[in-house]
Amino acid sequence: MSKRWLAVLWLWPLFVFGAAPTPAPGAAAATRVIVLGVDHGVQLVSERDRPAALDAFLDRARPDAICIERTPEAFARGDFYEFTYEAQDVAVPFARRHGIALCPIDWEPPVEDQKLGFGLALDAPPELRPLKGFMGFLSFGQEALQRDFFHADDPARLDKVRTWAATPAARARHDLPRRLYLYRTYLQAQRIAAAARAHPGGTVVVVIGEFHKHDIEAILAEQPGLRLVQPSSLGRPDARAVEAHDRLEYRTAVASFNLLGVQAASGAVDYAYVGRAVAALEAAGATPQSRLFRLRLDRLQGRIGRDAAIAGYRALAAEAGAAGFAWTGVKDAARVDSWFDPFGNLDVRRRALLEAARETRAGGDGAGADALLAACVESLSPRQREQLRGYWQRDIAAAKPPASL
Repeated sequence: MSKRWLAVLWLWPLFVFGAAPTPAPGAAAATRVIVLGVDHGVQLVSERDRPAALDAFLDRARPDAICIERTPEAFARGDFYEFTYEAQDVAVPFARRHGIALCPIDWEPPVEDQKLGFGLALDAPPELRPLKGFMGFLSFGQEALQRDFFHADDPARLDKVRTWAATPAARARHDLPRRLYLYRTYLQAQRIAAAARAHPGGTVVVVIGEFHKHDIEAILAEQPGLRLVQPSSLGRPDARAVEAHDRLEYRTAVASFNLLGVQAASGAVDYAYVGRAVAALEAAGATPQSRLFRLRLDRLQGRIGRDAAIAGYRALAAEAGAAGFAWTGVKDAARVDSWFDPFGNLDVRRRALLEAARETRAGGDGAGADALLAACVESLSPRQREQLRGYWQRDIAAAKPPASL
């Protein structure tokens, strides 16, 4: 028998049964790994799971490293999933403010494999996104408004995910998503283990979609030198701590998502939560952005009528200049939309003109609405103009009063 095959036979049990080296005397204490399962973006609609709560929780955990749901290759070029608000807009800035190591731990199939398996690239939205469904705009139902920060710590709340992951599709040719999920989660766990080894005796916090949490923990359960800790065991930051960790960009995101995006038409808006965000922005100083949020909030709650709203939007458009928003969620600046708002890449002036046009059209003045829309699209790129007009026509075809959108 050749030496090569002797080596294969020698190493094979390690691959089959796994190597379990005994820690050397005096070895460092186990690294704490805290896997926080999140529902991507729900922080923007649930006050019990708000962005400042995540900020305060990370401060309480005092991690040596924070693992996030993005591939190392994409992270290296500053590229994130659109919808992982909690990663790029909370966890990453927190880590950078405090000098904490960041570990991207996701895996995804190469683009060519995505096209082969699904017929498209999974990270490339169409020119006009569908209102709902795959690659559609993100919005949440009523139940999301009550989501708790530690929701995913209870495995029973994710039974459907475990059942789906353990059950092959009825037809094997439809089983690719499940098979990729299992492979992806396994590799996420291995990258988390590598991050833990790089910080012996320290603390690693993982901020990741809740669907991955319990499979990751099962894979890591017997990993030497690693101790799994449930996030809820650290306790909940109190209201004062959460408030101390609130930030201008968090409040802007809450207001924008609920007042300007498709969430506004869902019927699932916690107006008390959103109202507090808008009031805090106003208390920080009157700005074109805060004025727009106030107008939209008052209109959606019926505190002002259509004529007053139109007058307010037109006055704001005349005064806003080049003012923008403190947060937009826009990933591709060449587009007019974001992942939650068909018109998310407009500045305050253009957005005020758009809202005035919606209200004017709803009041029966089509010519007046067209004139306002023409002023809104002026100086946009040809692509942005086409997208904006496409979404505008969709609004008209939907036969819903624009004021409720």
